[in-house]
Amino acid sequence: MNTYDVAVIGSGPGGYVAAIRCAQLGLKTVIIEKYATKGGTCLNVGCIPSKALLDSSHHYEDAIKHFEEHGIDISGDVKVNLENMMKRKSGVVEQTTKGIDFLMDKNDIESLQGVGSFKDKTHIIVTDSDGKETEIEAKNTIIATGSKPSSLPFIDIDKERIITSTEALSLKEIPKHLIMIGGGVIGLELGQVYKRLGAEVTVIEFMDRIIPGMDKDQSKELMKAMKKQKAKFKLSHKVKSVERKGDEVIVKADDKDGKEIEFKGDYCLVSVGRRPYTEGLNADKAGVEINDKGKVVVNKKLQTSTENIYAIGDVIEGAMLAHKAEEEGTFVAEVISGQKPHIDYNLIPNVVYTWPEVASVGKNENQLKDENIEFNTGKFPMRALGRARASGDVDGFVKIFSDKKTDEVLGVHMVGARVADLIAEAVTAMEFRASAEDIARMSHAHPTYAEAVKEAALAATGDRALHI
Repeated sequence: MNTYDVAVIGSGPGGYVAAIRCAQLGLKTVIIEKYATKGGTCLNVGCIPSKALLDSSHHYEDAIKHFEEHGIDISGDVKVNLENMMKRKSGVVEQTTKGIDFLMDKNDIESLQGVGSFKDKTHIIVTDSDGKETEIEAKNTIIATGSKPSSLPFIDIDKERIITSTEALSLKEIPKHLIMIGGGVIGLELGQVYKRLGAEVTVIEFMDRIIPGMDKDQSKELMKAMKKQKAKFKLSHKVKSVERKGDEVIVKADDKDGKEIEFKGDYCLVSVGRRPYTEGLNADKAGVEINDKGKVVVNKKLQTSTENIYAIGDVIEGAMLAHKAEEEGTFVAEVISGQKPHIDYNLIPNVVYTWPEVASVGKNENQLKDENIEFNTGKFPMRALGRARASGDVDGFVKIFSDKKTDEVLGVHMVGARVADLIAEAVTAMEFRASAEDIARMSHAHPTYAEAVKEAALAATGDRALHI
């Protein structure tokens, strides 16, 4: 029987990063993955393939809507070749997952394919697809088993017409009418992909706004932008039935007044969040506590109820974000090796990769009001930037909240081109507890989208933005 310092169950962003950091710290490490390819949901059926399709569909939309104004004439029809688009997406995924194999080899991390199940707190049985069992011993174990798409109790997901995000990433045809249940991050991204490609898209959301976990101004701005792209939104609607009849899907929902509304389409994407995945783990045999939400219970060191077993990522409380899982993977590896790392969960950014993109870090307006924190607000529109006008990406804004007494930046919320990258400036500033004045005094290259951050900081400190 092979013995290891650390066994990592799950090879998503949290798991493989944890394994690499453990190996860097001199710990003999094995990573266990159920599927044939490493990378978890993110690399295989999440972050990476969805961004590939978002980029491809964006190119197509530019070609049919914007090339002419840039002086680019194309003779003949511009057509979507969905098969080639999906082939490119698969190639990006394959290249990325093979990169994880390379990193495992480079760091001398052993890999086992199969379902990892606890026999007890120091022994794990790995069962491969042929039913062959391999038992290993691990002084420490990191649970990084991730999450799966959630559904509603009355919905029968057939993976053909009534689908989750996993199936939506590999459709063989462009839907005529895609009905989306849920106006969160995943649904809006995939909805925009198919809207660009020619589908009619209707978003049905239970709450009174889309991306309800983000700042209210971001919700309004993104919905305004997507309405310009002809997406339809039905807010404050409670879905009560989803039925398939042949190639047609019928969704019934009650609006805010209780009136029944019926929607008909050829595909229905159920995007109502994700749930932690612990099936086959046999956590109870290791004394690992799982709460009534299906999440592994951990302390501040991310230790489970069994002290030599840790858990990270989507399987524990907190935002289900790949970069949050990565930070936790590094954190746990360093805890095991005797270091004293830290994570500031307030500074984990949140991003929506639609176009315009949406990004946030820190507190939003409602949170600040709920906590009775007095704050200043600075807001600057992207359309006032020369760079935004040059590229034609004028939707969006940057909004900064700063403490009224100390001027410390408390939250930064953005909508616009490339704000998924731009949010890192805000994270850096807040990690060093910068004031809005600090950001306002920093030189920002001209012309860039980043100038909106400086201008919002100026607006937050005495309403002195320069270009509006």
